[in-house]
Amino acid sequence: METATPDDAPPANLLVVTGAADWPADCAARLSRLPVAASSLAYLNPQQAPRAHELRSRLRVITSSSPAEARAFSSYLGSHRRVRVVGSPQTDHLPVHRPEPDTVLVLTSVTYPDETGGAAPGTELLLACAERLAAAGAHVVVGMHPREDPSLWDRYEISDVPSVQAAGRAEAAIGIPGTVFPLIVAAGVPVVGCVDPALTVPDYLLDVCSSTIDDAALAVGAVGTAELPGEDVRYDAIGPVGGSADRLLDAWERAARPHPQRR
Repeated sequence: METATPDDAPPANLLVVTGAADWPADCAARLSRLPVAASSLAYLNPQQAPRAHELRSRLRVITSSSPAEARAFSSYLGSHRRVRVVGSPQTDHLPVHRPEPDTVLVLTSVTYPDETGGAAPGTELLLACAERLAAAGAHVVVGMHPREDPSLWDRYEISDVPSVQAAGRAEAAIGIPGTVFPLIVAAGVPVVGCVDPALTVPDYLLDVCSSTIDDAALAVGAVGTAELPGEDVRYDAIGPVGGSADRLLDAWERAARPHPQRR
């Protein structure tokens, strides 16, 4: 994959944005001759972004992973247009679920914000939950967010594969609700959400949780009784499984086609 800035971007047929914050809005303004596709690849809260109006008239297509994500993304964009639900490419190759006894996957978020993005509250609670689980005999495997500080978790096994693939080993997962939660459920692993009062996420990320806890003393019991949500909840949050990358690329390819000239 090549990276570029607006100053050195190669010739292109389509600009794909994943949100309407300052950076994508600035890029769209600089690349004003390109058609735009908006694709939700990570969760966004269902409140209209201040600069969403700058993008709406240029959007050729809007895509999301699931029906629930589509509803949140529409609210974020302030759009009433149809959203094409394509599924998540990360579910195209799910691991075979072969849980290892007493193995729990801990799903981190980001403790400290930096110039590449924000952070989610709840790390202290999740660390305390991991300690309780380990003390109760669980083998803790940490699925690390790419921007998380690994030194916070180095007392445990840190997975050397992405969290979705690591889920194949786990009987259950626990973490701060985020984009990966529906993907872990898609892999057949129930999840428990650690919720800090300051955490704000779309409801569908909580709906896939077997339970949510705000006290580390509840972690062992919640993980031990964790169950997958019902099929209707799963589809609403996960979307179609299999062929998602092809559907997404097809949507982008169609959006990039020149519109016929009007006579």
